[in-house]
Amino acid sequence: MTALAPGENRPAPGDQLTVTVASSASVDVSALLVNSAGKVRSDADFVFFNQPTGPGVVYRHGNGGPDVVAVQTSALPADVDKVVVTASLDGRGPATFASVGALTTTIESGSTALTFPISGLTTESGVVCVEIYRRSGAWKVRAIGQGYDDGLAGIASAFGVDLDDEPEVPAAQNVPMPPSQPPAYPSAGATAPPSTSPHHGNPVAPGQFAQPPAPPPSGQGGAGQFAPPPAQPSFSSQQGAQPVHSDLFDPSHAEVNGLGIQKQGGKMVKVGMNGEVMARAGSMVAYQGDLKFEAQGSGGIGRAIRQHLTGEGVPLMKVTGRGDLFLANSAADVHIIDLDGTDGLTINGANVLAFDSTLRYDIGRVQGAAGYASNAGLFNCVFTGRGRIAITTHGTPVVLTVDQATYADPNAAVAWSSSLHTGIKRNDSFGLGRLIGRSTGEASTLAFSGRGFVIVQPSELPPGGLIGGTGGGQQAGTGGGIFG
Repeated sequence: MTALAPGENRPAPGDQLTVTVASSASVDVSALLVNSAGKVRSDADFVFFNQPTGPGVVYRHGNGGPDVVAVQTSALPADVDKVVVTASLDGRGPATFASVGALTTTIESGSTALTFPISGLTTESGVVCVEIYRRSGAWKVRAIGQGYDDGLAGIASAFGVDLDDEPEVPAAQNVPMPPSQPPAYPSAGATAPPSTSPHHGNPVAPGQFAQPPAPPPSGQGGAGQFAPPPAQPSFSSQQGAQPVHSDLFDPSHAEVNGLGIQKQGGKMVKVGMNGEVMARAGSMVAYQGDLKFEAQGSGGIGRAIRQHLTGEGVPLMKVTGRGDLFLANSAADVHIIDLDGTDGLTINGANVLAFDSTLRYDIGRVQGAAGYASNAGLFNCVFTGRGRIAITTHGTPVVLTVDQATYADPNAAVAWSSSLHTGIKRNDSFGLGRLIGRSTGEASTLAFSGRGFVIVQPSELPPGGLIGGTGGGQQAGTGGGIFG
């Protein structure tokens, strides 16, 4: 095994190279395919945990061991000048490489191996380990060992990766809003427009059951005879089978009509599709028509990096086509919010069910909550723009109008106006920490000021329960959600 010094270069030991980055701290390994200008040709040239393959390059997670990048130089595109292999701290250990003991990169091909121990790092949280570069028709390896203070995001940005959200889709391609607009939030108890059953002509609002037929007048059944029970709605099979009778065919269970995101009862939404919508991955319970589902991860490279480092985000799927899509999340209560573009919505990613593609979202720190966590975590998803979003709560929420100092249990506050100012109020002086929070006895509450609203659910359990923690776009999320 040959050791490389910083800046030293050697011929690549083969066409198929295995680059292993071993560290005494937990790191993320990535690779960037760059051109002669030192930039990626597109975001597809950034190979990392959320995009593990590129032309001639494959990322493999170490699963408890070192991460590996496999490079086949003969498969690299002609306009790729070099492959840059990097390592960045993932936030679960030290904040900088100054306190990381060992960081070693090894390049192997067959029985030949080159190793590069990296040292002398101080404030850096991301480092370029080695380059595999083209020179006069041959491939060589260079030891780099130079770092970035802003970690993986800094590395990606330096090589031209676009960390902004995807460009907005033209409005004509998005799912139109339902023809009958409900009032803007607060409207937690609002119902979707009335629907009409295909078998019954009486429109019934979802969640309201039709009155059963009145019993026959007294004595109509004859002496000693019981009156027959009220007739139930029926469904007649088109194959000629006997009709099926059930209150399930009551108009209140029929699907709602129209395009866009609408409530279907209290725990489901229906999306009348004629374009596209963004939905929580795995939330589809049924669909009709010609729809295409495409996994979107956390919704862009920049957000994927922030989600990985903060634990907050929304695992998304993009649904396109024409038809009807039905979404739910563990039978949680569903609510519809319309944003008109004048204010944003700050919300825990675990409470997002679906949203129009006209909306944009990013991941931002909860103001004034440094060092704490809440139901939305230390970081939140922030939605802006014009469009509709469907959220879920654990139970029927209350919507508080913030026109005076307002405080909420940190594990009960689901979402709030982005224009509000947030902070932390300590309750120790009066012993209130023992009175607030049935399950946790936390000594702090979230404080809100300004003008807007706060959505508070009747549950102090963070998404996934007390053990599962808070934050995170996944069902349970990551990190602790207990104040105090």
